[in-house]
Parts: sequence; structure tokens; C-alpha cells
Amino acid sequence: MAIKADELHARAEWARTRERGSVTLLRVMSFISLHLGRQVGRVVLYLIAAYFFAFAPAARRQSRVYLRRVLGREPTAADRFRQVLSFASTIHDRVYLLNDRFDLFDVECEGEHWVQQALHAGQGAFLMGSHLGSFEIIRSVGLRQPGLHVAMAMYEGNARKVNEQLTAINPAARGHIIPLGHMDAMLRIQEALDRGTFMGILADRTLGHEPSLTVPFLGKPAAFPVGPMRAAALMRRPVIFMAGLYRGGNRYHVVFEPLADFSSVSRKERDAAIHAAVVRYAAVLEKYCRTDPYSWFNFYDFWQSADAPQ
Repeated sequence: MAIKADELHARAEWARTRERGSVTLLRVMSFISLHLGRQVGRVVLYLIAAYFFAFAPAARRQSRVYLRRVLGREPTAADRFRQVLSFASTIHDRVYLLNDRFDLFDVECEGEHWVQQALHAGQGAFLMGSHLGSFEIIRSVGLRQPGLHVAMAMYEGNARKVNEQLTAINPAARGHIIPLGHMDAMLRIQEALDRGTFMGILADRTLGHEPSLTVPFLGKPAAFPVGPMRAAALMRRPVIFMAGLYRGGNRYHVVFEPLADFSSVSRKERDAAIHAAVVRYAAVLEKYCRTDPYSWFNFYDFWQSADAPQ
């Protein structure tokens, strides 16, 4: 079925929305946090969260739409501020995690054996994440696995922003990122997997011009990109869901859960297997949104105004 131009425009809203904050602000927060401690840094964090909550009306509106769905009731101002504060907290904690201050955090892990199993197979795997929780806390868990190497695949604009942010926090912390959108991107991903590298990718946002599958998500249809699962299927690799859920204070809960294994899927079965994997991804993502609703950080119209206030 043909996709209308206005639908493509709506799907890519997140890519057009200018991110708040700056590299300079990150440097200032890094200095305060590393020199004065996490508690002092969190005082400043509350002020930043309050500013964002007061002066980002579009994000505040879409936060209400999401929370109404996931909580099953009208969210209070306290609910909406808690979500913003959780988002700010995970960004603030990057300062410590990227400087290897893992001792400051209480981290529980669930499903780590799925990663160990794929690691022992030696063929690499896809770690399929989302804008739910913190990726940096997942990195801290990954460092406990000897021989585990993880690269991230992301769109070029995002890759540039992430590297700028990492450099602002810790110049030595630049990650291994493969920018998508280049002719050699899939070749580089294949080479990394063949070396046993795990490929991390966030699969809950579409740019609008890429193939997507519309599936139920928190009670309404939502579009999820097909590309990440198709890449895993073409490269015949297992796919593991990952999320680093923020639970307040210094507590995180990291989860891994199998989504699909394309190792033995035939060409004839591939499309059906990809479809099933995207549906499962959306279902698993919904499950963790319900257990940890304030860890969702997609502050844009995820359902394309399906029930947003007119």
C-alpha cells in the first residue's frame, strides 16, 4: 500500500525536532558532577528538568499522550515531571558511566545468559534496543563479559551528535559507531559481526522514507522500522532485546530477552520471520513500558496524533 507524503512527514517528526541542550552544557555538568559529586550534580539536574518541563510544550503534550496510554488513566503533573526527571537522570549518569564510575550504581541484570550464549557461539548478534532507559548502563554490564565487543549502528546525523556528546563528557570515550546511510554500511556491519562483535541498534523510530510495519502498541497502531530486523535476517544472526531501565536514585535494571534467531531461516521463510520478529519486538517493548513507564524517552508524536489533543 502506498504511503502518503503527510504520513511520511509525521513519521519523521523526531528527526526534525531540534534536541534541547548543548555540548557546552554537557561539559559544565561533567565538571560539576565529577568535581563536586553526584548529589550536587543532581541538584542542578532538578533545575534543568524543571526548565524542560516548563518550556517544552510539545514534548509535554506528547508525554501526556504516552502516559495516558501506559498508565491507563489521566497522568498528573507529578507523573509527567517524573518522566522528564528520569530522562535527565540517565543523561546525567552518562557522566559517571563514561568515566567508568560503575561503583556509584546499583545494577540488577536479567537475561544475561542470552548474551553469554550468543557470545560463546562466536558469530556476533544484534542487540535491539529502543529509546527506553539508558544504553550506557547496558555498556557497564557488557564490560563484565570477557571478549564482548559492541558497536552501534545509527543514522549519520545521530552518530555525529553522539560522538560530540561522548567527547564532551570524556574525550577518551568515543564509541565504535557505524553510520548508516552509506554504501559500505552493511559491509562494515557484516565484517564486525564476522569478528564476533555484537551490533547494537535502536529499532523504535523510523525516518519516514524507510519500510515499516504498523503493529498494535499500547492500544493503538504504531509504525516500527523493518530495516533492523531485515539486516539481521540477511546476515543470519540472532536478535536480543536490550533495555537499561532507570528505577530512581542510583538504581538500574538491565534486561535482555531473545527476539528472533535468523541463523537457520530459509529465504522462503524470511519475510514471515521478519514480520513475526517486528511484532515480537513491539510486544516486548510494550511489556517493559508497562513495568517501567517513566523510562520511555520518545518525546514526540509516536502514534501520529491518533489521540493527541486537537
